[in-house]
Order: sequence, then structure tokens, then C-alpha cells
Amino acid sequence: MYSSFKRLLIGRPLKTHELGEQKLTKLKALAILSSDALSSVAYGTEQILIVLATISTLAFWYTIPIAIGVLFLLAALTLSYRQIIFSYPQGGGAYIVSKENLGINPGLIAGGSLLVDYILTVAVSISAGTDAITSAFPILHEHNVFIAVMLVIFITILNLRGLTESAAVLAYPIYLFVFALVMLIFVGMFKIATGQVSPQLHTSIGTPVAGISLFLLLRAFSSGCSALTGVEAISNAVPNFKAPAAKNAAATLALMGFILAVLFSGITFLTYWFGIAPKGNETVISQIAAQTFGRNFLYFFVQGTTALILVLAANTGFSAFPMLAYSLSRDKYMPRMFSIRGDRLGYSNGIIFLSIASILLIIAFKGKTEHLIPLYAVGVFIPFTLSQTGMSMKWLREKPKGWIGKLAINLIGALISFLVLAILFVTKFHQVWFVIIFLPIVVYTFYQIKKHYSAVGEQLRLSKHIEEEIKGNIFIVPVAGITTVVDRSINYAKSLSDQVIAVYVAFDKEDEKKMELQWAELNNGVRLVTLYSSYRSILHPLCKFLETIQAKATEKHYMVTVLVPQFIPKKRWHTILHNQSALLIRARLLWQKDIVVSTLPYKFKK
Repeated sequence: MYSSFKRLLIGRPLKTHELGEQKLTKLKALAILSSDALSSVAYGTEQILIVLATISTLAFWYTIPIAIGVLFLLAALTLSYRQIIFSYPQGGGAYIVSKENLGINPGLIAGGSLLVDYILTVAVSISAGTDAITSAFPILHEHNVFIAVMLVIFITILNLRGLTESAAVLAYPIYLFVFALVMLIFVGMFKIATGQVSPQLHTSIGTPVAGISLFLLLRAFSSGCSALTGVEAISNAVPNFKAPAAKNAAATLALMGFILAVLFSGITFLTYWFGIAPKGNETVISQIAAQTFGRNFLYFFVQGTTALILVLAANTGFSAFPMLAYSLSRDKYMPRMFSIRGDRLGYSNGIIFLSIASILLIIAFKGKTEHLIPLYAVGVFIPFTLSQTGMSMKWLREKPKGWIGKLAINLIGALISFLVLAILFVTKFHQVWFVIIFLPIVVYTFYQIKKHYSAVGEQLRLSKHIEEEIKGNIFIVPVAGITTVVDRSINYAKSLSDQVIAVYVAFDKEDEKKMELQWAELNNGVRLVTLYSSYRSILHPLCKFLETIQAKATEKHYMVTVLVPQFIPKKRWHTILHNQSALLIRARLLWQKDIVVSTLPYKFKK
């Protein structure tokens, strides 16, 4: 039943050689890896206006030079990550770049920041999309958390079905959103060009504004840089592209950067020209659409696609998180389960982990994750800064052909990213201070995982030292009475060794004597040891006995094997009708040093 349900949800398992069929084309990759970056257009300009509004509406003309600064940083990041794609086609993005050029600690900081950021991407995007849905249908508002969780589960299932299937489903909403905004920008520009929009709605560029300061402008710039979240996702997922992977990934990144630049600059210009001010109950996109189209079908088309992409922006996290977790797992900084491909050839453990973490975040914050957005931005600009710095160090060290131009691109990107990061910390420290505590914990966890794998490897590695030869085996068989199962287990142990001991734990003296008499009558040639338990515990006296046997066996170079008899009911629900003593014994003895634990099952026929 479980297998059938699983097949229904995620489809039939794929063979390993079908991996090539799960690679992404440029158009599908653009949809599945760019949703986060493109969706940020919906709130990037608004974040700038919110800061400027603290001074005056006269200051809104500053959105134009600030937007130019954001576009400049976008160009620097796009060119930089293009260089990363060709330099590190195995994927990993900022983590690999920082680790190889700046050292392990910067690499782990970049990797940890991105992992947390992808979890926040899912939680914030889904919550924002849910808010858009419940705003349209207020009756659903009290079910915000439930709707958000269902949306996460839906996107999780899509991703578990494989990259190509999820891309095929998600491509339509992404391209519809791009079409809707391009149409909005085109019609808005047409109305401006034909004089249908009054020039009195906005202040002229260069108008003096009392109270404006460089600090406030830098703060507005850093807020506007939230439009750049998700730019790095393509560099993390290069192995998911069809061959030639690096070339296709670079082309996709360039196309994403171009579309993002067009949409962001268009929306910013319309916002300025229409004199749009931020409102608590209506987004900037909604106001532009209302002034451009009126409250008609086209308005609702723009709003609907915007709400849809805000939900689907979470898919960038589902695409990039498993690949980054794979890179960390490959280097033994994360559990090996993240390096295993699932039935549909995706890194399903990473997808499921991301889903659970984001659901827990949504539930913990009751679907209101707005105050996590500053953390979201910090989580992006830490790896931005480290990756740009890392690439700068790479060009300085290697000095390949044209390295000065490459160095200039990365150095400018590093300086601007660091500036944005510093401003975020200074202006929003009360919201982002948690990063200072949380990131060291994440890095410490990475090191502990690495330490464990190193210790395991050291202990499993073959050495020239030859262990003492094992001369024999002592079988210990815990018994609960005289039964067919016990008799079969004793005979099996005797076939493997001439040293077999049966052990019975009694809870009262009368029961102990009764068992000894029954065993003597059985006369099977095996010694019975009865242990008395004053506190009705089987495990404690058995473990104490095994310690004694183990000490003597070690002196004579013998192994100790505990053979646990266990009967298996015909129907699974019958299991709850019986004590699980065999299960408890096995679980406890697995931690006992130098003792082999074996199970002999006996299946009932009725």
C-alpha cells in the first residue's frame, strides 16, 4: 500500500542511466532557478520607497539613482557568477569558491548562510504568497498556516517527482508573470509617452529634500538590494543543466539578469512617474496596475500572476538547497544521506529536509515571517561578499589571460556587497543580531560532522597491524521459556559452535526453580544460566552477565555472539499483542562493545 501511494505521488523509480533525461534545458532552468530572483521585483522598489517615505514624498525621486546603483550591483554579480560557473562547473557556488580561495572557515560560513537562506526563502515566499491569497479571499485568513503548509507540501511533491516534471509545471506561471509585468511596463510607458499620465504626479529629479542624508540613502539602497536575492542559485546548480552544462548555465544566468534588470527598472520608473507611495494595505505593483489598466481583468491578471510567483519563488530553494547540501556532504560536512539520489534521481533527502525545516518555521511564526526578511537579505549578502572576494583572490593568485578585467568585476562586486552587508548590520542590528550567534553554531556543527567521519574513516582503515586470530565463538541465547522457537534457536547455535549458553531472567525464585527443572528434563546438552532480577528488568542482569563472559572470552581470543530468538506474527497488527523483548535486547546490545548480535526469526503460519 505504501509503495502504491508513493508511486502515485512521485511516479515510478528511474534508472541511473536515465539521469541525462532529468537535466534541464535553458528555458526550464530559467523557470525553476530564477523564480526567487524574478519574484523580488514585486517588492524590491517598494522596500526603497518605505525607507525614503520616512523623510518625505519629495524624496521619492531618489528611487531612480538608487535603482541605478542596484542595477550596477546586479551587473557585477551576474558577470561574477558567470565567471564562477565556468571556473567551478561542479556546482557549489559561493561555498566552493570561498573554501578553495579563502579557506575552510569562510567556505563553511558561505555554505551555512546559503543553507539557512534557502530555508528562509521557502518560508518567506510561501507566507507572502499565502497572504496574497487570503487578501483576495479574506474568509481564508484564519487558515493562513494550514494553506502555507499545504503549499510547501505541494511544491515538495513536485520536486520529488524530478527536475523536468517540476520545471514543466512551474514554467507556465513564471513566464506568465514575466509577460504580465512586461505588458504592464509597456502599456504604462505608452501612456506616459502619449501624455495620458500627468507629469505633476512626481517631483523632478534633483529637487532638494530637507533632512536627506547619505546614511538614509545607503539604507534605502541596501533595502532595494533585496531585489537581488536568488541571483546565486544558478551557480549552485550547474550540474543540473544539459550538456554543455557550464555554457547553458551561463546563458541562463545572463538571461535571468537581463529580465530582472528590465522588470526592476521598468517598475521603478513607473513608480516614480506615477507618484506611487507605499501603502499598508496595497502593494506598489497593485497601485501601478490599477492606474495603468483600471480595476479590470488585466489588473487581476497582474495581481494573480504576482501572487503565484511569490509562492513559486520557494522553488528556487528546493532546486539550490539539495545541490549545496550535496556539495557539503561530499566534503563530509553534512550527513551522507544528502549525497544520495532518490527514486526520481533528485537529491530527495535534501528536498524533504528543506520542506520539514520550512514548515516548522512557518508554524513557529504562525505564517507571519515578515521580520525574517532582514535575515533573509543578510543570508544572501554574506556569501555574495565572500564569493566575490574569493574570486578576486583567485585572479590575483593565478593571473590568467585577461585577469585584470576579471579582477575588477569581482572586486567591485565584493566592495558593494560588503557595503550592503555592513549597512544591513548597522541599520537593522536588532533584527539580524541572531546571525552572529547562529552562524558559528552552524559552522561548529559542520566541524563536528567532519570530525565524526574522520574518526570513522580512521577506525575502518586497514592497517599493517594484524589482530589476534579469533579461536572460537561463544553463543549466548536468551530464552523466555521452553518453546519451539527456543529449541530451534539452541539447535542452530549448536550447529555453529560447541560453546552455547542459554540465559533465562527470572522475576521470582519459584519461577527460577521451575525453569531449571524444565530445562533439566529437556536434556539438550546446553548449559542454562538463570539470572534473578529484583526489579523486573531483563536488560540489566543480562548485560552484567555478558560483561563477565566478554572479559573471559577476550582472554582466550573468543568472540561472543548473542543469538536472539524472535517470532514473527502472520499479520502485522498482531505485533502489538506481544512483548517486544527481542527488539529491546537487540537495541541495547548494539551499543555493547565487541559483542555480535544476531536474530533468528520464526514466522507463524496462522
